[in-house]
Amino acid sequence: MLKPGLRLAVGLSGGADSVALLRALTERCKELGMVLHAAHLHHGLRGEEADADLAFARSLAADLELPFHEARVDTESGAKADPATAKQAETIEEAARRLRYGWFRQLMASGAVGAVATAHTRDDQAETVLAKFLRGAWTEGLSGIHPVVEFPEGLILRPLLGSTRTEIETYLTALGQQWREDSSNRHLTFTRNRIRHELLPLLEGWNPRLRDHMAQMAQLALDEEAWWQVELARIGPQLLLPGRPVRGGGREAAAGLALDITRLDALAPALQRRLLRYAAEQLGAAVDFPSTEALRSMALAGRAGQKLELAQGLRAERTHRELRLAVLPVAATGVAAARTTPEYTVAVPGEILAPAFDLCLRIEAPGTYAGQTAMLRNWKPGDRVRLRYSSGPCKVKEVLERLRVTGSSRTLWPVLEVNGRIAWMQGVELEPEPGFRIEATTLKTTAMPSPKSPSAGG
Repeated sequence: MLKPGLRLAVGLSGGADSVALLRALTERCKELGMVLHAAHLHHGLRGEEADADLAFARSLAADLELPFHEARVDTESGAKADPATAKQAETIEEAARRLRYGWFRQLMASGAVGAVATAHTRDDQAETVLAKFLRGAWTEGLSGIHPVVEFPEGLILRPLLGSTRTEIETYLTALGQQWREDSSNRHLTFTRNRIRHELLPLLEGWNPRLRDHMAQMAQLALDEEAWWQVELARIGPQLLLPGRPVRGGGREAAAGLALDITRLDALAPALQRRLLRYAAEQLGAAVDFPSTEALRSMALAGRAGQKLELAQGLRAERTHRELRLAVLPVAATGVAAARTTPEYTVAVPGEILAPAFDLCLRIEAPGTYAGQTAMLRNWKPGDRVRLRYSSGPCKVKEVLERLRVTGSSRTLWPVLEVNGRIAWMQGVELEPEPGFRIEATTLKTTAMPSPKSPSAGG
């Protein structure tokens, strides 16, 4: 990772890991022939504590006679949805990470440094792999934190992935070097903290070497993913067909890609999935497991004329010989056009036929609701529902997280709104209104799963 002549900035939060990385590289930068910098991003969180972290990082860089870069961002504002850009709301963790790496890329783009080193450890690796496993990641997701990440502006390096927090703190103690403690690392409202303080210690009661095994799993997944990428780059162009076939042979220019059904059927399921995902990626879309299986089923067991619309504007069409994939057209600005989800309205009582959601809803209600309008629409950030037997309303986003709904399924998930209140939600049992009855049936087979309802406690 560390080559002579490299101008390297260490992402210095002030915590033990980043301080140890900075001290270790400072001791060896002349030997390695590198020019070392320190970089600290103030996330606009934790008030005076974060200000003290910045002052500590600035002081440490001065003591070590290193160039220091600093910046401030408003993470809370950055996490909010922005209808103008179609940006969806993020968690504070997601927004902080996006803003942090965005700033690192700006630093590299400015020419001040050629790469940035972050202090992720073997413990971070275990937590990341476990978190992605719980979310239902693909094999490549289990590769966790990569030692090197390549951006157009430069490289992100992780030199401490083989070290543990215990080793790091032992090293700093031997140096007599202080570090800062982030109080938010103890808050169990954050998923990573719950994994770190609750789940991992519990699992280590079953296997004390769990962190080592998670790190080994990440390495195996990383190496296998690298092999798959080379293999797909080799066979993808042989199996993906551009445009549409024409009589007499050949193909005419048309948007999208196609796969020959017979050739796809002859492949192993693992390669079928990889090829379908690869095709979607070539079109600028990403498909989750349910969507991939829906495409496989459509290709291998479907019928000519079937169509399927997935997240990110990805559309599939089955012909007698091919599975064709395409995306929504690109706007003149070069940005993919936003996918608009139809909204279906009906006077109560009534019936809604909603092909976009593959649903038919029959709504019966007492006379107090007569004449009111019911709207079947996609959920949106800020929507809340009251689950049956729960003590209060829950965010739809949180309900989907509990149901472990991800990817395209999460993007397109229907709710029924009546008089400003969500009275029905796909796959969830809500607190009923007296006399209000909703019957939902499926129009045809789609990729949308119907998970079990959350437990009574929400």
